[in-house]
Amino acid sequence: MKLRGLYAITAEAGDLERKVRLALEGGIALLQYRSKARDHAQAATIVRMAHDYGVPVIINDDVELALALDAAGAHLGSDDGDLRAARERLGARLLGASCYNQLERARAAVQAGADYIAFGSVFASPTKPKAVRAPLSLFGEAKALGVPLAAIGGITLENAPQLIAAGADLLAVVSDLFDAPDVRARARAYGKLFA
Repeated sequence: MKLRGLYAITAEAGDLERKVRLALEGGIALLQYRSKARDHAQAATIVRMAHDYGVPVIINDDVELALALDAAGAHLGSDDGDLRAARERLGARLLGASCYNQLERARAAVQAGADYIAFGSVFASPTKPKAVRAPLSLFGEAKALGVPLAAIGGITLENAPQLIAAGADLLAVVSDLFDAPDVRARARAYGKLFA
């Protein structure tokens, strides 16, 4: 599985299933289901929908839900459990890890079995305004880890090219995708940045 392109992260928003379908039609590379409500029925619907488009779904913060839904994997932040234990539970499924602005955390995550790591917030983020900021230089430094690197936080079509140039393989986007007037067209525009 090649992890490169637009990594759509679901928002706490109404009409989510319709917006996810539009993002899938626009050609996203990866989809993360992130919801505080933990709506299992909604998550199951989204996993099935993405499967029809051949797009892997990652469940945020919940290894057991990822297994229950037969999702492609799980993504864990610093407070979401032990990465080694998650690696064992997930088997061959994908495991992502949030590493914020810390190269050492990224190194440890890869040693624990993470398949990709995420740095951010790379820009000021409307979703997580108090998030620590990760410098773009981190992507160049982390290339030696040998896993795909995801950038997250405040990403827009306008600032995305500098992240790809810095070495990001995945652009994890919430607001600029799901709040766009035309979600499908926005997803396609991101896809062209990787062409």
